[in-house]
Amino acid sequence: MRTDAVRLYGSRDLRVESFELPKIGPDEVLMRVVSDSVCASTYKAVIQGTAHKRVPPTIAEQPVVIGHEMCGEILEVGAELADRWKVGQRAVIQPALKLDTGYDPGYAYPYVGGNMTYAIVPKLVLERGCLLPYEGESYYEGSLTEPIGCVLRAFKGLYHTDYTNYVRTDGAKRGGKLAILGGAGPMGLASIELAIGYAGCSQVVVTDISEERLAYAKRKCTPASAAARGCELIYLNTASCEDPTQTLLELSNGGFDDVFVMVPVSGLLTMAEKIAGFDGCINFFAGPPVHDLQGSLNLYRVHYDGIHLVGTAGSIPEDTVDVIHLIENGTIHPGVMVSHILGLGAVPEAIFAMEKPSGSKKICYNELDIPIVALEDLEELGKTNPLWAGLNEVLKRHNGLWCAEAEAYLLKNAPKRK
Repeated sequence: MRTDAVRLYGSRDLRVESFELPKIGPDEVLMRVVSDSVCASTYKAVIQGTAHKRVPPTIAEQPVVIGHEMCGEILEVGAELADRWKVGQRAVIQPALKLDTGYDPGYAYPYVGGNMTYAIVPKLVLERGCLLPYEGESYYEGSLTEPIGCVLRAFKGLYHTDYTNYVRTDGAKRGGKLAILGGAGPMGLASIELAIGYAGCSQVVVTDISEERLAYAKRKCTPASAAARGCELIYLNTASCEDPTQTLLELSNGGFDDVFVMVPVSGLLTMAEKIAGFDGCINFFAGPPVHDLQGSLNLYRVHYDGIHLVGTAGSIPEDTVDVIHLIENGTIHPGVMVSHILGLGAVPEAIFAMEKPSGSKKICYNELDIPIVALEDLEELGKTNPLWAGLNEVLKRHNGLWCAEAEAYLLKNAPKRK
């Protein structure tokens, strides 16, 4: 089986190549990788190369396939797995294997990754229960199970204590107030969806210092749609506030039950502590690019007000299964996260463009030969291209959000790789 793939040879050395896959073993699975969601973690791996903790030192001689937010269809099953997997079955990969070496799919393997047309799922992924069945309506939602799973793990990491009986409860406070600091990016949008549909928060306040990002997030996750689901959703540009901390305290009527810090800025951690209410839980979710980022908390409040800090990174197969169920039953709407679509050949451009982030999640359809296209540009592009005009008409029926109907239209009508 011949596959097209985006392979990493070293720092900033990405190549779109075609090569032959070996025959699968009796304990392996051949998968058609339909979609992958381009992730900032991949950008870090591409920029750092072998200096990245998940990338092996041998990539110059043995390149690896990038992309780890993948969804596809099983084409062939090894003899030892015939009782567990079937040809035609859809599946996603949960890439955090948690090996001692730290090597995961999308960072360290020559024959499996999200940015390829066909992949061999190795024995280790299967042994660890990291290939998971998926019965969702669209492939892109399957690709988004991994990033949403990371946010779901963050919600599960929160906890609270009833000080009348000292009973601890895991998760965000049900019916409580949540602040998402620096939350207008893709993971912030996922946090909003989970806060409303999964955690049942009564109030969510999303901050950012970019009016453009906030306006984009507000178009995707509207206060009106949140209100219809029982949540007050507020967007706040803290750059325009004379005293952001005081403004947040006033909005929350004295403090938030839970606070997410979505940007690796130590000052946001300090702000998080100041706006947390009694028994407030802070999750420093952001991944710092340096190894010695320092921050401060008021230890008096930690002691007397029960302020507590956690940090979560990645997800586990259980989280992926939970996200699949949330998607399949319509509890959350992953389409709010999607800002761009692209084909396999445009992946390097999309990766390097992350130096200056724009939009939200970019979904790659590996079999297609299309450039990077922003969903908000479809109307203009449609004036000269009937493909984009037709796709724009589909999105209009879905409030501008990427959806299963849009994906099906694109896969049917867009040009394929040769």
